[in-house]
Amino acid sequence: MQLFYAPDIHTETTEFTFDKEESKHIVKVLRKLEGSILHITNGKGFLFVCEVILASEKKCVVKINESQFTEPREFKIHMVVAPTKMNDRYEWFLEKAAEIGVDEITPIICDHSERKIIKTERFDKILISAMKQSNQMYLPVLNEPIKLNDFLSKEFSGQKFIAHCEETDKVELKNRIETQQNYTLLIGPEGDFSTNEINKALANGYLPVALGNTRLRTETAAIVGCHTFVLANN
Repeated sequence: MQLFYAPDIHTETTEFTFDKEESKHIVKVLRKLEGSILHITNGKGFLFVCEVILASEKKCVVKINESQFTEPREFKIHMVVAPTKMNDRYEWFLEKAAEIGVDEITPIICDHSERKIIKTERFDKILISAMKQSNQMYLPVLNEPIKLNDFLSKEFSGQKFIAHCEETDKVELKNRIETQQNYTLLIGPEGDFSTNEINKALANGYLPVALGNTRLRTETAAIVGCHTFVLANN
């Protein structure tokens, strides 16, 4: 199934018109004709089965024949990850986390962060593309970048973890997970969290965890953590 994304479609919508760029892709590249069936999600759990009623490169119009709703999972994954020095590494994380099934992502600015200015416009496009590619009905929430100290002042339900590289007592993440919970996992920058940041996170109820026996890059650690949550709940 090839999936399209249209955030403005809802259950009362009867017809939808794609913008010029998407219309050209559907008609000229995919060669869809009147009568062709398209599948569209609004990123909020709904799948719409549609029929093309006007196949124009400038204006592709579909009639909505059916809507299906996918219930959200009983657990939520919130990955709180410091941006990497090389932007493409963070983009790789976003793509793979969306494919795996992350629900929410927050970029955090830490004491050791080398990248402190983050533009999220391209990040949104990557998440949309990954959602469509993996045939998922929910678009991950991408929050605005925030300083770690400010983030730690927020309250979150469920289990909260911090993965860091300091030689202190830590338990493997897979052994800390209680199933069917909401999870928040902090992953630091290339230079890791500072000792002060770690202590503050612990004081705010975050549990220290390890992600294996090897030292992982920021983006790899984030993917391992995200996948661990999904596996623990399957």
